Amino acid sequence: MRNLRNDLFFYLGMLLIFLPFLQKRIVLLPVVLLAVWGLRWFAGFAERNTKIIRFREKAVRSVVRRQRLAVGLVLAAAIIVPLGSSTYMLDVLTSALLYAILATALNITVGLTGILVLGFIGFYAVGAYTTALLTAKFAVTSFWLALPLSGLIAMLCGVLLGIPALRLKGDYLAVVTLGFGEIVRIFLTNMTEFTGGPNGVLGIKRPSLFLWQMDDPLDFYYFALVFLVIIALMVSRLADSRYGRTWVAIRENEMAAAALGINVFQKHLLSFSLSAFFGGIAGSLFAVKQGFISPDSFTFYESVMVLCMVVLGGIGNVVGSITGAFLLIVLPEFLREFALYRMLIFGAVMIAFMVFRPHGLLGSRLITEEIEDREDGIA
Repeated sequence: MRNLRNDLFFYLGMLLIFLPFLQKRIVLLPVVLLAVWGLRWFAGFAERNTKIIRFREKAVRSVVRRQRLAVGLVLAAAIIVPLGSSTYMLDVLTSALLYAILATALNITVGLTGILVLGFIGFYAVGAYTTALLTAKFAVTSFWLALPLSGLIAMLCGVLLGIPALRLKGDYLAVVTLGFGEIVRIFLTNMTEFTGGPNGVLGIKRPSLFLWQMDDPLDFYYFALVFLVIIALMVSRLADSRYGRTWVAIRENEMAAAALGINVFQKHLLSFSLSAFFGGIAGSLFAVKQGFISPDSFTFYESVMVLCMVVLGGIGNVVGSITGAFLLIVLPEFLREFALYRMLIFGAVMIAFMVFRPHGLLGSRLITEEIEDREDGIA
């Protein structure tokens, strides 16, 4: 009863705070409430799972309180900041949301399973072109039909690539995934009659939901925010499920996991295909955001950027992936005065992180302890 009362006061308070901003966009209210519920549920989920640690209950409660405060601040910033932003800044923030979805998807393979993927942008391209071709060339008027198809086709590509590639290990697997990303880009460039070649695909329309038309940049920002919240929750659930624990076990010691009867190849393929699915969803959102796509949007540089987001934010941590995406997309906008030195500054910061904080800003506890143990062993 107490939790119900607290939730009621919480949602009423949020409603009173944001109602003045949403008077002209009252249809956005369910979106805001969904985002609030999702982030609050995520914080509560951490608390429910940690209550089993009775002997550290006070410490856990303190951590959960800090988590709730952090989630509240992030939520407030995510909803309030765009309301007073320019069209250009809204475009940057929306791009950051899409990259956050990409980084969260890549974190399934790189962070949870320990598979190094260097051509992840290929799945992003598959999802984007699927939506673009379906809506602009094949008269599929419903974005809500093109969206799942984009994810499923990207997932199918992940399965077809993963069946032969995941039998390789280490650098060999990384090189194969790199080749996949480049093959997709070259294919899209050369198939002029089908994909438009270097000219790309034009006329991709923004989606709509009932009376909610997402032609306005602010509306599309909130639309992308909801997708990020949903995907982040799903990946967090996966990480805490038996599948997630199996992936972590494989990442920590593949031979030991196989000795315990875990089908390593099957679990690798599952994580790889799920990661591809969410990458395809991000690509679909990118296509409708831009209204135009071309192969130049899916270069190897983009794959490296997404991987840097995962590493910088913290391998194996969903919140870390989102944080890394926002740092690498939004922060450079404030360094435009140093445009000539921006990449130099970016490289220096990445090197500093790898030296002084190799597990990233919010790296998972298991990875942090592993790095510390290795350092102690070397010392």
